[in-house]
Amino acid sequence: MRKVPLVDTDIIEFSTLQSPCVYIKGKQMKMAYKYIKECSLSLSSKLIQRGWRRFGHYYSAPECSDCDACQSMRISVDDFIFSKSVRRVIKKNSATRILVRKPTVSQDHLNLYEKYHRYMEEKKGWEYYPLTAESYADLYGKGHSSYGYEILYIRDEKLIGVDLVDFLEDGISAIYFYYDPDYAHLSLGKFSLYKQIEMARERELSWIYLGYYVKECDSLNYKADFKPNQMLRNNPTLEEEPLWR
Repeated sequence: MRKVPLVDTDIIEFSTLQSPCVYIKGKQMKMAYKYIKECSLSLSSKLIQRGWRRFGHYYSAPECSDCDACQSMRISVDDFIFSKSVRRVIKKNSATRILVRKPTVSQDHLNLYEKYHRYMEEKKGWEYYPLTAESYADLYGKGHSSYGYEILYIRDEKLIGVDLVDFLEDGISAIYFYYDPDYAHLSLGKFSLYKQIEMARERELSWIYLGYYVKECDSLNYKADFKPNQMLRNNPTLEEEPLWR
């Protein structure tokens, strides 16, 4: 590992060894990481603009030498159209209460997370990993600084969805969303994204950063349905400008 000093903070950089790809069967993957204990809003924004993803204190990006299937995607907030189908999803959730606050961990969070991932294990063949309160906090509760929040979705007096996001300088980074499969008829995944767009407009932010689009992965290729969108066309360093098209 090598330690790179920066103004205001330190970054510890490292990479994983090659391992089976979690997105495309038969492929190998390698990830680059930056561990940043105290990451400023400015630096976090620059990293997300350049294709990095934050989980806790860690920022990660693919570092595969022979594959570029993972494409960073963002949605234009100002150009997004609230069509009839979008408004129908919003109307279905008129009784859903929304609470925005700093990330927390509770037994309700852990139970919902477990229920969702057991459901996805059966539905899409996801590999199931048990998560403790400590490991959940490491992934979603730490490193949020001033910009990380959770958006809670509540219905029938219980937690039915958790959306982890960062409010950055130019947009919202969608970190992770999980929900109660018993409420799948509410299209909560779509609804959470529409709420992000509404919140971005209220804050005069331009983009929703969706993370990676992978055409060959059923769990990620749905993102292409949200338009207009842009893909990151280069692999810039912090000193280089990102090229979105």
